[in-house]
Amino acid sequence: MTTAAWTTLALLVGMFVFLVWNKFPIWLVFVGTLTVAMTLKLAPAAALLKGYSNTGVITVAALYPVAAGMYATGAISLLSERLIGLPKSLTVAQLRILGPVSIASGFLYNTPLVAMMIPAVRDVTRRTGLKGSKLYMGLSYVALLGGTMTLIGTSVNLIIAGLVTEAVAKGELAPIKPIGLFDPMWIGLPATLVGLTFMILIGSRLLPDRTGNQAAAEKRTYRSDFRIEESSKLEGKTLEQVGFANPVGFTLESLTRNGSPIEISPALKLESGDLLTFFAPADVLPGLWMTIGLIPAYATEMESSRHEHQLVEVVLSPRSPAIDHRIGDLPLPDSPYELMLVGISRNGQAPREPLVNFRLEAGDAGVVEVNDAFFYENRRESDFILTKRLEGFRVQRIDRAVVALVITVGMIALAATGVTSMLNAALLATMAMLLTGCLTIDRLWQSVDWQTIVVMGAAIGFESAVTGSGLAKYAADMFASVGGGSPLMALAAVYLGTVLLTNVISNVASAVLMFSVAVSLSNSLGVSFLPFAMILMSGASTAFINPAGFQTNLMVQTPGGYVFSDFARVGIPLTVIVGIVVLWLAPLVYGF
Repeated sequence: MTTAAWTTLALLVGMFVFLVWNKFPIWLVFVGTLTVAMTLKLAPAAALLKGYSNTGVITVAALYPVAAGMYATGAISLLSERLIGLPKSLTVAQLRILGPVSIASGFLYNTPLVAMMIPAVRDVTRRTGLKGSKLYMGLSYVALLGGTMTLIGTSVNLIIAGLVTEAVAKGELAPIKPIGLFDPMWIGLPATLVGLTFMILIGSRLLPDRTGNQAAAEKRTYRSDFRIEESSKLEGKTLEQVGFANPVGFTLESLTRNGSPIEISPALKLESGDLLTFFAPADVLPGLWMTIGLIPAYATEMESSRHEHQLVEVVLSPRSPAIDHRIGDLPLPDSPYELMLVGISRNGQAPREPLVNFRLEAGDAGVVEVNDAFFYENRRESDFILTKRLEGFRVQRIDRAVVALVITVGMIALAATGVTSMLNAALLATMAMLLTGCLTIDRLWQSVDWQTIVVMGAAIGFESAVTGSGLAKYAADMFASVGGGSPLMALAAVYLGTVLLTNVISNVASAVLMFSVAVSLSNSLGVSFLPFAMILMSGASTAFINPAGFQTNLMVQTPGGYVFSDFARVGIPLTVIVGIVVLWLAPLVYGF
């Protein structure tokens, strides 16, 4: 190998050491690696930065707002309630989530599919208490595996099919029939089923009980009163059906109907106007506030729409005119505030007496729903001492749910039928979300996971150093020499080489690089290239070991709270199992 190749290999090893060490953010490790490569001139600066103009990276960035629009309108929540419900065990949750995703990813692009499912999984974990770290990684893996079932399941399948057609036309390969839509299914479906079974029975056990981006829970507990909105989706459902019979993280203290308390039982059906009293810690209360069909019981008239509001945690100032008044008597005459009381706490505890009779004291803590005018009226903090805004929580605008769903289906249809690229379709969908009010400009910007975008761009850019230094070519030649003995060994070498390169450089780059190796091996052995083409498709989608191997891994890393070793711990055995299945089936199904 050349000096540049050895240097690139050393830099690659160093990057993985830092990732496993887990002392620095993953984006910093990748940007640092890219900086060293640029300093050592392992590739031109433009090539190292090409990831940030890569259409795949920009497509992922454009898909985040589409998913945010689906979530902000409640479309995802409404769909997940019908398809997923409230599973009582991890196994049931995996079957309801991972099963449909694996099937859908065979016909839809896996990246937007995962983007849509992340908030749905987050909602399920919040309401059931199941650990998100047990679900998110499987979401990415089955989406990758499901994409191998059809020619349109992932872009790399289409690229390989196109390369096969070109090679046959140029006389580089013996004539074989064009690869059809369902040709990959004969090994893709068994691999997907095996992968799904592995994640349910083994993979989830190898993952930690961890949830990403969760600060330590507040000790303060709030008493909160909500009413059932008229004609809401909660009306007519039982407490069991809506998840209030055995709540996780909070308690349903009482239910009052027409002024009289009602005995709580799982079979009790909710009615419009029911008053529900909850005891909930500060980190759980926003989830109740966001529940479609619940509205805070104590509110003033607010001109703005609820989807424009936000939650803030406040402490009652000693100068507030509300002191010594009952909550039921609020708002006071001439009060400038428009707000809804979501929860009240005194000395860190939820009050036991009914809130309608509860008299306020200085120092009482409250969580209130406010509009932007609140911050101007309380700018001097004479009535409320503003402790913090509860970021990331918004009431969903369900009147736009159908619009958001139509936009998203239209986006997928445009891309799947080839009318336009996935990037163009995603950008059109984002603009449509804005123009129809499904999404605000602020939410659009906040929805993008910029750290993931930075990592993706750096990973793609570093591929130019791996390829340009000759390291990738050397690795490919090594696998070619290993697999020259027999058709099955050649097939295994192509799979292993594709998998390893996919986890280091992009899946498309690894597939293109290993394609020439596969052509050489099949020609030298005088066997059909079709099994090699199918193995290339499978190997290029087996990016299970490195989180930077594929964008869906990076998308689930933050919500799942994963570190590099988590992917390796689950990804290595999964890669081996899938490899055994496809290497056994490919010769049997497609024949040498």
